[in-house]
Amino acid sequence: MTVSLPLSGQKFLLFTGEDYEDLELWYPKLRLEEAGATTTLAGLEAEKTYLGKHGYPSVSEVTIDSINSADYQGVICAGGWMPDKLRRSAKVLSLLQEFHESEKLIAAICHGGWMPISAGIYSGVKVTGSPGIKDDLVNAGAIWEDASVIVDRHFVSSRRPSDLPDFCRAILDVLQAN
Repeated sequence: MTVSLPLSGQKFLLFTGEDYEDLELWYPKLRLEEAGATTTLAGLEAEKTYLGKHGYPSVSEVTIDSINSADYQGVICAGGWMPDKLRRSAKVLSLLQEFHESEKLIAAICHGGWMPISAGIYSGVKVTGSPGIKDDLVNAGAIWEDASVIVDRHFVSSRRPSDLPDFCRAILDVLQAN
């Protein structure tokens, strides 16, 4: 049996931190790896165990400050309460701006949209996200739509954990189209 690994040789960044939404981090991480990609979990501290909102641990492999966006084909911004803290990091914001300038994948789900909002890269972009941050998205200049997934160029966004199948399919579609 031959296994298809369409993302073999590609690397993706996933932000992690205290109170991340467990499924919104792990489902895309494992789906990318299943497609052959290499993933890196980056937190404010290296080799730190962060607990998700539901108690599932993630261990950051590197610090966010050590990341070079040129080494990655895209970034996943999981939700939970983690994005509210990470969006205060100048390095998180500069990385997102660099991914955007290079037209690399920026995928945000639920409250993960807070990070691209703070990076100032959602103006004029069609997105969705947690209904709890709808006003934030609109006030950032994004074009809000209530849907399980929205794709606008290199941006992929979804609302909640139940949207993860559509979110991950859209991520793979965007990556395979490039």
